[in-house]
Amino acid sequence: MNFLNLLLPAKRGVGAVTKCCRATCSSFFHSSTESSVEVHSQEQEVVIALGSNVGDRLHNFNEALLLMKKSGINITRHGCLYETEPVYVTDQPRFLNSAVRGVTKLGPHELLGILKKIEKDMGRTVGIRYGPRPIDLDILFYGRFRIHSEILTVPHERIWERPFVLAPLLDLMGSAVESDTVVCWHSFSGQPNGLFEMWEKLGGESLIGKEGMKRVLPLGDRLWDWSEKTSVMGILNLTPDSFSDGGKFQSVDAAISQVHLMISEGADMIDIGAQSTRPYAALISAEEELERLIPVLEAIQKMPEMERKLISVDTFYSKVASEAVSKGAHIVNDVSAGSLDPDMYRVVAALKVPYIAMHMRGDPSTMQNEENLKYDDVCKQVASELYSRVKDAELSGIPAWRIIIDPGIGFSKKTKHNLDILLGLSTIRKEIASKSLAVSHAPMLIGPSRKRFLGEICNRPSAAERDPATVASISTGVLEGANIVRVHNVRDNIDAVKLCDSMLIRRRSCR
Repeated sequence: MNFLNLLLPAKRGVGAVTKCCRATCSSFFHSSTESSVEVHSQEQEVVIALGSNVGDRLHNFNEALLLMKKSGINITRHGCLYETEPVYVTDQPRFLNSAVRGVTKLGPHELLGILKKIEKDMGRTVGIRYGPRPIDLDILFYGRFRIHSEILTVPHERIWERPFVLAPLLDLMGSAVESDTVVCWHSFSGQPNGLFEMWEKLGGESLIGKEGMKRVLPLGDRLWDWSEKTSVMGILNLTPDSFSDGGKFQSVDAAISQVHLMISEGADMIDIGAQSTRPYAALISAEEELERLIPVLEAIQKMPEMERKLISVDTFYSKVASEAVSKGAHIVNDVSAGSLDPDMYRVVAALKVPYIAMHMRGDPSTMQNEENLKYDDVCKQVASELYSRVKDAELSGIPAWRIIIDPGIGFSKKTKHNLDILLGLSTIRKEIASKSLAVSHAPMLIGPSRKRFLGEICNRPSAAERDPATVASISTGVLEGANIVRVHNVRDNIDAVKLCDSMLIRRRSCR
């Protein structure tokens, strides 16, 4: 058994291990670059920081990641994306910052040479120190080694004073330490509780949204700070058989009229679905789904009211996702989190759009089977199963900074499970955080609107009569930490969201 499992039963039990690990973390000090390269012939785990404040910053990140992959650096994890005020030299544009974790057989100085070449190829020139740059790539950690040479110091010497470096660095880890290498990284901080303690000394989560540093997600042509307010996603079903409003909006004119209404009532996003995902629904082909979807999507794109609004496509087919994004959709909303189409992750990674990964067992026709409804602890199991899907998505090239998570209320859940999830959103985040702080920080979407469990509790067999119960469930979810709510009735729920947001702001101001 790994000695970490013996010494770290608790999620943040870093202190006891970092003390014993300091002796096992290799240290060497070389003035010659060649000797270091010769020592490191095995595959090593590395952490690389990214920064950009010139040109299309997000494109610069994407290009740098592609060039790293081509150069022998296999990216396994991505931090969140941060927009930050410049430091040291303050008269320059705001930066995007993040970090990635990967493995490579490149030696440390060989790796440094590759990163410097990428910077040069992307247009970085010798300028003032800490000045503007299209891309900045720094080695934060290289395996379990300390490295000192004329041109390279690892760990990077300024990690400990820079929140915009330390925040994405921690994103690459979990609150539970999973390997000897990560224990060594914590020990390099010199603090009993490792990097966690260093982060808290700098200000921790209180820095996010303040001190010129915010966590953002790319949405269309903008960067979205989802902490500012809860976003409302209006549902547009183009199906004849959806449980709530099937058949109402199949014509283009009816669909456009409904979008007009939802936007006028304050919707931030419109989620368009052309395949029913109600329990026991039969699947239709991607081609039939596109026949329903594309005419409506094209018409919505032409609506003046949709300027600065977002369109999400609700599909588990990669072909539909690709075509919809080419026609102007901004987000892919996949109820299967990639489990129903093996090409979905690869396609979404290439599309470079946000990806909503939802928890579901089976498919809509089987998700309510008895086997799929068995849970010992629904919040913990949903978190574990959802993270497993997100991890696969990330390994396929969808960065954590493009992920939105959805616990899948009503999908392979009984009434009691849905209630536990609504009351346990913070538990789900905490469970995910044990494995990935980046994914735990992701925006969370909930969609209890008019679902069957509300009808069972309130004795409302008709879905259209469940709006009051929907408002109550949405309010609970927002107060528990949901960032996006997916609803049929925008008007009533947007009032609930505004009230909940005000309560949350008030709560924070009283602390």
